[in-house]
Amino acid sequence: MTTATKQHLIDPELCIRCYTCEEICPIDAITHNDDNVAVDASICDNCMDCILPCPTGSIDEWRVVETPYSLDEQFEWMELPEQEDFTNVSNGSEGTIEAIDESITALLNEAHQGAGGKSNAPASASKPAINLYSPNHPVEATVQGNFRLTEQGADADIRHIILNLGANKFPLLEGQTVGITPPGIAKNGKPHMPRLYSVSSPRDGERPNTNNLSLTVKREEQGICSNYICDLEKGAKVQLCGPFGSTFLMPDDPQAKLIMICTGTGSAPFRGFTMRHQRVMPEINGVMHLFFGARTADSLPYFGPLKKVPQHFLTKHFALSREPDTPKQYVQDRLWAAQDSIAPMLAEPTTYIYLCGLKAMEDGVEEALTKIAAATGQNWLEIRDTMRETGRYHVETY
Repeated sequence: MTTATKQHLIDPELCIRCYTCEEICPIDAITHNDDNVAVDASICDNCMDCILPCPTGSIDEWRVVETPYSLDEQFEWMELPEQEDFTNVSNGSEGTIEAIDESITALLNEAHQGAGGKSNAPASASKPAINLYSPNHPVEATVQGNFRLTEQGADADIRHIILNLGANKFPLLEGQTVGITPPGIAKNGKPHMPRLYSVSSPRDGERPNTNNLSLTVKREEQGICSNYICDLEKGAKVQLCGPFGSTFLMPDDPQAKLIMICTGTGSAPFRGFTMRHQRVMPEINGVMHLFFGARTADSLPYFGPLKKVPQHFLTKHFALSREPDTPKQYVQDRLWAAQDSIAPMLAEPTTYIYLCGLKAMEDGVEEALTKIAAATGQNWLEIRDTMRETGRYHVETY
């Protein structure tokens, strides 16, 4: 009978090489070379201390293995290996290894369930470039513009930052993120860790065929990086790493229907989605639906430009929770109100759902979609699992 174990691994496609996991590991089981960060299976005791601090979720990976992957193997990876099928492995004589015992079956099931929470990329999406620049080897960009998106009296200072790459190559797709490391030294005496920001421009720049990108950044009172970015002046130099993200991508399918649900700066990737759609498929209407939550209209980024996008091209549903003399509304309320149009879309294989923004909205959105599906005899959990497997359900919340 074969023996197997569950090995903790790091996804090189998602990892931004910030080394937070290495610093946090209490037993020095995590190390790195110039290319990758890896977990030493001979040391790791699965204490899970490294899971929550990881900014990308790249550390949340396991594989069930007969022989653990060595550090040298992990250092050479460009992507994670597939989970090996232990039920059909040749032993060189009888044909297959004996059926594995219940404990190993449980490990395999757990590994598959863990992967089930993450979606694949849309099948029609363009192939993303990832990890071209690391925090130790960044690319330099120049601030081309810094514009406040929210009113001066609003409860949030949200900025639209345009970064010019000049002659540097930094290929991006809508939905990807970049990392920015603020200057200075952290309290632990080491350089600050990079922070990730979703790109809010389409792949060919703010204007077609320009080598720049834009970010949507909210100033946080104690945010070292957000204050650094929001205070950047035109002409300032910024160090970028990335790009990151290989699944939260826009399908390149004219038949695709997009349901985009966001709060605050979670609107960033959907601005890129919308602008891309306007440039390459302007004649196709009625396939993009935006559910956008904010406290008030003046704290809702891109409110003015969004109002100018025709409703027949982008169906907009604004949910304002603190607007004076108006009942509180959240994105899940607007979803439920639009159930007549959303319900049939859930059954269509060309429908894609994206969530981006505050993690607090997830439960409400899940409840609304469950109710909408049930009202027409559908099972939302089954629909969601199928959508994840086919790259049509994506969540990025913080």
